[in-house]
Amino acid sequence: MSDFFAHESAYIDDDVSVGSGTKIWHFTHLQSGVKIGRKCVLGQNVFVGRGVKIGDHVKIQNNVSVYEGVELEDYVFCGPSMVFTNDINPRSEFPKGSANFKKTLVKTGATIGANATVLCGNTVGAYALISAGAVVTSDVPDHALMIGVPAKRQGWICRCGVRLGAELTCKVCGRAYKESERGLKEVTVD
Repeated sequence: MSDFFAHESAYIDDDVSVGSGTKIWHFTHLQSGVKIGRKCVLGQNVFVGRGVKIGDHVKIQNNVSVYEGVELEDYVFCGPSMVFTNDINPRSEFPKGSANFKKTLVKTGATIGANATVLCGNTVGAYALISAGAVVTSDVPDHALMIGVPAKRQGWICRCGVRLGAELTCKVCGRAYKESERGLKEVTVD
């Protein structure tokens, strides 16, 4: 008996690893070599491509395809119908094969809103928030709030999900930050 739930309509290929407490819902397909962590939720009609790694506590909402070459670290949230790509200039007539796919990394705690698109070859920083409908065309700093097409940084976001003001201290949870080379870095408040 497995220690994860998979709806009877889900299709799980051979050589797939699924962590305890994970739930896999209707019409979801996991290809071979997929590794999914503990306590994840994969909604209806989710596709996870060959060899994809998904961390612990990840939530992938309905109608999301996580293609080969994408990696999701812990606590990532993928909103309904958001899109990942893995080939920057695909041609049906001239397939390149997976060796030419560009890697995409979504770091711990990042949120990608409904109908957003993340173009391949980019990193979405830890605890960043990509707004609904945004199109990510370049690397995203840690804690960045990204809005628009193409997505531009429109502020900073706390680990708890609250937009930060100029003082970079969260009014809800009290976390404080300072700007760093990679975005924001949490600092200890005395």
